[in-house]
Amino acid sequence: METADFMPDETVIAGIRKNIEAYEAGRASAYRQVRWRVPVFLGLLLVFVALVAWLFNKVADLNEQWFSTPHVFLYVVGFFAALLLYFLAMRPATRLQQSFRDTLLPIIFGFIRDVRYQHSVTPNSFDRLPRAVVGAFNRQSFDDIVSGRYEEFPFELYEAELRQGTGKGSSTVFKGVIVAFETIAPFPGTLVATRRSNAVVGFFRGIFAGKMQELSSGDPLLDGDYEFRTDNVAAAQPLVTGRLAQALKWLHETWRDDPARVALNGSDGFLLLPQPKNFFELPAISVPLDYTSHIAPMIADMGSILATAALVRKIGATDGEVQPG
Repeated sequence: METADFMPDETVIAGIRKNIEAYEAGRASAYRQVRWRVPVFLGLLLVFVALVAWLFNKVADLNEQWFSTPHVFLYVVGFFAALLLYFLAMRPATRLQQSFRDTLLPIIFGFIRDVRYQHSVTPNSFDRLPRAVVGAFNRQSFDDIVSGRYEEFPFELYEAELRQGTGKGSSTVFKGVIVAFETIAPFPGTLVATRRSNAVVGFFRGIFAGKMQELSSGDPLLDGDYEFRTDNVAAAQPLVTGRLAQALKWLHETWRDDPARVALNGSDGFLLLPQPKNFFELPAISVPLDYTSHIAPMIADMGSILATAALVRKIGATDGEVQPG
């Protein structure tokens, strides 16, 4: 599959460029607002905190001036107020970028049929994701969500961050892109290929996986990177030593971040691609938006991920069920 297969034609590109021109006019205006809003909002807060701290000095012990208990409380409140005011000052920029995504993403992904874009909602397929592929988590958040049909199969692609724990003790279980899709042939049970973890994490993952058993692919390098778990050993073993192993080797060559993960759950397939950055990220409001630098790579990345999902969905299919091409 070539990158050119996903790129829009010249007519669509012309429409995208017009949208970019409209965005650029709004971007310049929003950037001007942000340039004065941030220093004014934070500057006024700083003056207010300094004035109140000076008044506290009037009643504070000489040895505690600037560092008494009321002072410390004031500084903590001021810090959180500064964060709030910063986000308020940046609101024109964040609103503009989000509205641009709402308008442009359905256009630039023209190779996707029935494309639909959502933001910050729970994806429909998330409840069907086998938890054994990520492990235990108690907090979840979602950013951009794109769904539609690619090569005649429905899919849902979304940015997700899954975390376990609270406060400073929390840890990221998964952060990246999840692609949910319909498999060619349903798997009679659940099968996951997930990153091999240390002994402690693996112990708790084994408890979380319940009755699922661990399998081996027979490839030392692959087994060193992955744990294979399933509740149907007889159906899973041919896949783990066959098409699933081949797909994971190919993914290792094409996905250079943390190892990609795969899960099969009945007719649902899931491809998990860890990555730290925002997949649909636009440049900072101070940077002019450019089709070649910012939009075209996004289209190519989306096409590449969906082509990978199209490969993974063939894992459980027989040769007769896999269509050539």
